[in-house]
Amino acid sequence: MRPTSDAREKILSAAHSLFEQRGYSAPGLAEICRAAGVPRGSFHYFFASKEALALSVVDEQWNAQRRMWLRILAPGAAPLVRLRILFEATSVQQREGQRDRGAVAGCVFVNLAVEVSEQTRVVRERLRQIFEAQVGMVESVVTEARQRGEVTVSDPREAARSVVAQLEGRVLLAKLYDNTGPLGPLWANCLALLGARPQVPAA
Repeated sequence: MRPTSDAREKILSAAHSLFEQRGYSAPGLAEICRAAGVPRGSFHYFFASKEALALSVVDEQWNAQRRMWLRILAPGAAPLVRLRILFEATSVQQREGQRDRGAVAGCVFVNLAVEVSEQTRVVRERLRQIFEAQVGMVESVVTEARQRGEVTVSDPREAARSVVAQLEGRVLLAKLYDNTGPLGPLWANCLALLGARPQVPAA
């Protein structure tokens, strides 16, 4: 029997939640299908393997995150204001996730990167591409801030890499401690990493 039209979305949603909660290795395909409320055959209709499912989860999450980042970082407000809003939005997401799930979920990209870096080259490479895309988006904002004389970094690309690494690292700490407190210093740390001019107020 052909799976229902929403079976794929149910599988993706269940896998996303399970990967966040328990990692990539722990939940098997049978558990994912039970959580999705679909028969095992539906999985094989849509996905060739668990690795293919993980790639789809990553791509779906990145599509949503990329839209949010593009909206927030789009030209308009001052560059550092846009970066601050991005950090604030990330903190809000983690607090809302903790409220809804009862625990800090963290970032599915980081969760998978930590676990599968030696297990699946394809997923690792896709996560690398996403990280570089994140860095590129932040780099454009840092470059603008540098042109305006608001930051003193000499290499916007490396500065952006540090900013994104700090953002993802703080989210990982929040998950580790199941506490969003580690997200508090995000903006002050960002200003320090960028060598922000003293007149730029910290949030």
